[in-house]
Amino acid sequence: MSLGSQRELEVTREKLRGLEELYAKTAAAPAANAQVHELTLRSLRRTINQLKAEIARFQSHAGSLKADD
Repeated sequence: MSLGSQRELEVTREKLRGLEELYAKTAAAPAANAQVHELTLRSLRRTINQLKAEIARFQSHAGSLKADD
């Protein structure tokens, strides 16, 4: 995945906020099955980290374009 516009950046930030909220709620909730709970948290954390990396890449690229002006 690669962000290509400011709008995609905004949408990705919204998704990131939602996933971080879901992660916090899931982490705080009691687990009926500890293994499933842990795998769910791991999956959410992986997706959160991927979105953060995409945002950082986009901002870095956008910053380098501004520096070239």
